[in-house]
Amino acid sequence: MRILGIDPGTAICGWAIIDKEHHESIAVDYGAILTPGDLSAAQRLERVYDGLLAIIDRYRPEYGAVEKLFFGQNTKTALAVGQARGVVLLALSKRQVSLVEMAPTEVKQTVTGYGRADKHQVQLMVTRLLHLPKVPKPDDVADALAIAMTGLEWVKYREVLRD
Repeated sequence: MRILGIDPGTAICGWAIIDKEHHESIAVDYGAILTPGDLSAAQRLERVYDGLLAIIDRYRPEYGAVEKLFFGQNTKTALAVGQARGVVLLALSKRQVSLVEMAPTEVKQTVTGYGRADKHQVQLMVTRLLHLPKVPKPDDVADALAIAMTGLEWVKYREVLRD
């Protein structure tokens, strides 16, 4: 089973491809789609969209995992993330990749065992669980890996319920 985890953003969109082989999660590839700040919002979203389509076409994931939108105190950031998230959902739909969504606390709970874990704890657990040589940078990449790992657990859970 192969999943694409995505941490949406207009400046930095983290992504991660993880395979589940038997009972082990393996990081196939991961990175970030970066967009220059001098582009318009529409141009940045287009770059994210095109980048995601290229990743989907290259790795052919069965599932795409994305966090549900969480509204914090910064409404400007929430709006930009919401726009990027819409582009992510469009790219997954365009390539007919099944969507898995979860709350940020569910990602933290799955990866660290504690739903209020801080960013550093999540990064360390992602690094350990996937046997990575170092903590992925930028932070959005580590978040995408955590989202992908959680997505795999959700898919596995759904399959158990179906049986």
